[in-house]
Amino acid sequence: MDSDYLKATYQARFSDAELRDKQTLWSVLCEEQFQQYVPEDGTVLDLGAGYCEFSNNIRARRRIAVDLNPDTAAFAATGVEVIETNSADMHQVADASVDTVFTSNFFEHLPDTEALLATLAESHRVLRPGGTIVVLMPNIRNLPGAYWDYLDHHLALTQHSLSEALGLSGFDVTRVEPRYLPYTIRNSRMPVSRWTIRAYLALRPAWWLLGKQMLVVARRPHQA
Repeated sequence: MDSDYLKATYQARFSDAELRDKQTLWSVLCEEQFQQYVPEDGTVLDLGAGYCEFSNNIRARRRIAVDLNPDTAAFAATGVEVIETNSADMHQVADASVDTVFTSNFFEHLPDTEALLATLAESHRVLRPGGTIVVLMPNIRNLPGAYWDYLDHHLALTQHSLSEALGLSGFDVTRVEPRYLPYTIRNSRMPVSRWTIRAYLALRPAWWLLGKQMLVVARRPHQA
């Protein structure tokens, strides 16, 4: 996927109001859900960072945003390092230098399983032993038709196939949520506010009713 295509896709996908809603969403998600996986004195790498909603809201000593889109740097907050590169070739990031790799709504854009395994191999390389990878993405089991409503969706995964890929790449899976978040913030029927997001996260039965995205967490084992 070339950078010009990515740039055009990003610019067309969300309205200004939806981008503001996404900022609200990610502020709460980082505070309530994802900070537990990111040490505040450590290094986090946001893989497929997009609009940098995660990078801008998470607390860490060092924050790295990786994306092929040249516009990503324009969305990054002060202090976020942006690396414009392919996810399967993050040579600018040193071996075993990252505490947490986080990726949201990215793996479905990869062209095939070979690209996924190459990306996971790079994630394994940059993570310290004991480091964590956190994956948030649509679950094809929950979205058999709507999954293909986006032109740039190519790779369809379930919690089982993603866990298998992580295992093949040397990770130990530690948490699997087959239904976690709704599919998209676009045309949301629920008003987006900090209160409604917190209420949804606190009400686990709502995940099984509305959750279309999965959350899978895995760890790079400590070396013997």
